[in-house]
Amino acid sequence: MRSSDDLGRTWTEPAEGNLRFPEGTDAALARVWQLQPAGDDRPEVVWAGVEPAALFRSDDAGETFSLVEGLWNHPHRPRWEPGGGGLCLHTVLPDPSDPDRMWIAISTGGVYRTEDGGGSWQARNDGVRVVFLPDKYPEFGQCVHKVAPAGGRPDRLYLQNHWGLYRSDDGGDHWQDMANGVPSDFGFPMVAHPTDPDTAWIIPLDSDQFRCTPDGQARVYRTRDAGDSWTPLTQGLPERDAWLTVLRDGFATDGLAPAGLYFGTRTGQLFASSDEGDHWQALAEWLPPVVCVKAAVVA
Repeated sequence: MRSSDDLGRTWTEPAEGNLRFPEGTDAALARVWQLQPAGDDRPEVVWAGVEPAALFRSDDAGETFSLVEGLWNHPHRPRWEPGGGGLCLHTVLPDPSDPDRMWIAISTGGVYRTEDGGGSWQARNDGVRVVFLPDKYPEFGQCVHKVAPAGGRPDRLYLQNHWGLYRSDDGGDHWQDMANGVPSDFGFPMVAHPTDPDTAWIIPLDSDQFRCTPDGQARVYRTRDAGDSWTPLTQGLPERDAWLTVLRDGFATDGLAPAGLYFGTRTGQLFASSDEGDHWQALAEWLPPVVCVKAAVVA
């Protein structure tokens, strides 16, 4: 894991891997899926979600990492199965109002939450459907694609599942379906508004068998009523022969007011909106496949 303290002008180059499984775990790092700083109040703490599904913590700004044993030793872990992208811990969400509370999402393990800084973890998947299992509502085993925290309301979360759109208003204890008026409830990314807890965006795909935008139309869908209804946002986006795929980390907001939005595609396009999705423009084309988009604002 490399880091920079001067906005990317120079980077650290560790002499050896600073993020690896300790001896005795019988596991080797395949890839890092998510790097998540703990917050402005703890600038030295960084979390890393990796494949095979595990969580690491750094207390020295990324110089060294240690395995979070409480999750690695969870009794569910031997029964987690890899999704199409591997057995990955792809989402890490520290609670900005409580330094000891955090959510993680695993494909295919589901959502887990800790209340004690990572010492213990509880599955939080009640109400989330698993279409490929005999028991459609198991305690764990959900193929979660992305979870986004609602701005201004710490207990509200939005979730894009492998088939399914959900909202929780109690920190993940219970989830309710909110796939109302969307062309498909299959997709990968989920982005929530930085300050309005009722607003979120998705980019639906046709199905798990045909992972492209429905009908070849590039459309972002927005809710302003916490998922009770969804509106397609199309102005500036290609409406014909646009068979696009946006992956779970390929959609982001910059946190401004109004919120800027950015998404990249597997076919190398990068689109942006400066008015919460009302209007879009193409920023780049013919890039390599875009798997991750991040936006930063520098004062």
